[in-house]
Amino acid sequence: MESNAVLLESKSSPINLLNEMHQLRLLGHLCDVTVSVEYQGVRAEFVAHKAVLAATSKFFKEVFLNEKGMDGPRTNVLLNEVQVADFASFLEFVYTAKVEVEEDRVQRMLEIAEKLKCLDLSETCFQLKKQMLESVLLELQNFSESQNAEEASAAQPGASLECQEAAAAEAERARCPPAPPDPPAARPGAAASPEPPAAKPREKT
Repeated sequence: MESNAVLLESKSSPINLLNEMHQLRLLGHLCDVTVSVEYQGVRAEFVAHKAVLAATSKFFKEVFLNEKGMDGPRTNVLLNEVQVADFASFLEFVYTAKVEVEEDRVQRMLEIAEKLKCLDLSETCFQLKKQMLESVLLELQNFSESQNAEEASAAQPGASLECQEAAAAEAERARCPPAPPDPPAARPGAAASPEPPAAKPREKT
């Protein structure tokens, strides 16, 4: 009798794998590529793993698949016109799937993602820029509405106050309906001081 197949799936394995590869890179263990980055005279070198870079960047994948031979124990790749801080952030992202950058660097991270053909980083930058733009538009809309409200209240302060008083009076009437009028006999002083009859006009003689 055949038994049914079951699925063994780990939710934490991808995260653990990334974390372990990140720690290996930070310690320099099993790294097989050195990326040299140079921008306006500032130069730095980063060690990494070909498999990680090739899996996250089509640029590096093409470089590694097309290389003829190894230059010693590690492959060397030179990147010009890429700032050191930006490539360090790129490496952190591809090894951890997250990175914290300043708002004014988001556009530069998008540019390096497009240069290195890293789809995940490009989509992340696009989404973040969209959120930032929506936030700015919302702030401008709120500011415009508050300015319009201030101008309207400054132009008609009396009308606004009258509207508030009328609304308050209407609410009070709705909460406490007026009592029915008393009959004439029940009114105090109705018999003591009746209204005098209207004076008749004098007849002509």
